[in-house]
Amino acid sequence: MNKITAAITAVGAYVPDYVLTNKILETLVDTNDEWITSRTGIKERRILKDDTKGTSFMAIKAAQDLITKANIDPLEIDMVIMATATPDMPVAASGVHVATEIGAKNAFAYDLQAACSSFLFGMSTAAAYIQSGRYKKILLIGADKMSSIVDYTDRTTCIIFGDGAGAALFEPNYEGLGLQDEYLRGDSIGRDFLKIDAGGSLHPATTQTVEEGRHNIKQDGKTVFKYAVTNMADASEMILKRNNLTNADVDWLVPHQANKRIIDATASRMNLEDSKVLMNIEKYGNTTSATLPLVLNDFENLFKKGDTIILAAFGGGFTWGSIYLKWAYDKK
Repeated sequence: MNKITAAITAVGAYVPDYVLTNKILETLVDTNDEWITSRTGIKERRILKDDTKGTSFMAIKAAQDLITKANIDPLEIDMVIMATATPDMPVAASGVHVATEIGAKNAFAYDLQAACSSFLFGMSTAAAYIQSGRYKKILLIGADKMSSIVDYTDRTTCIIFGDGAGAALFEPNYEGLGLQDEYLRGDSIGRDFLKIDAGGSLHPATTQTVEEGRHNIKQDGKTVFKYAVTNMADASEMILKRNNLTNADVDWLVPHQANKRIIDATASRMNLEDSKVLMNIEKYGNTTSATLPLVLNDFENLFKKGDTIILAAFGGGFTWGSIYLKWAYDKK
């Protein structure tokens, strides 16, 4: 039997209708369009304004988009992995709700949380399950409602984050396409530099933690930027060296959309020309777990069967890594 690899065979996405522009942010905090654009590359981001809807709403929409485009029966899905840093609630897994709502009644499901690296780590998990031979169709969804944890009086974070969801279907491949290699890492040195302080077992929710805003995301921007530039670039360079790839062998870089300067630094380390670096950060900002699948969906038309794609991410905690993928299909 030929070796089984795990390939992406379909993608889907969803972003909310409301557009939060830099001009609107100028009315909320002391900032301006030029400052935001020059430092982050972000022009606008999408926000799920309906307070009655959580991250699962967007995940369901992205999954349904994939199912419709790929014309698959949800009953054939074996497993749903929900990559998210903002589940609907702390205990009842959002992935289980998503699987039920999309009709994937034969699937088991769970949530995976590694901050902005969640979807990247989820790719590794999905691939391992596919390569085991026990599962044939795994739906990996990256979704986050970052607006639910952002303080819109904090100009250091509210300019960065947006809401959205993206999905990818993984299936067995016998042509050597799909996930080829991965380099994934973590270091808790980042525990104090990018976090939500309260709401977990260490600091349970109290009236005081709410009043002090400790349930909102906080970051030391300069420190996070320094580690992100170094580690995302290092991981991408490592994956190239380990697989004897040169910049000429890489067709596309799909980087986590946190900051254009971080993306530029990663591409520079890989010596990649701008045309190979895929970005939609100007439209969505940092959607955390959703950034990578949103890029895959937005640029699906560009990908050709056999294309070499390098994916890279960096997230709070810290978590980071890079994946080498061979694209498995031409869009019909």
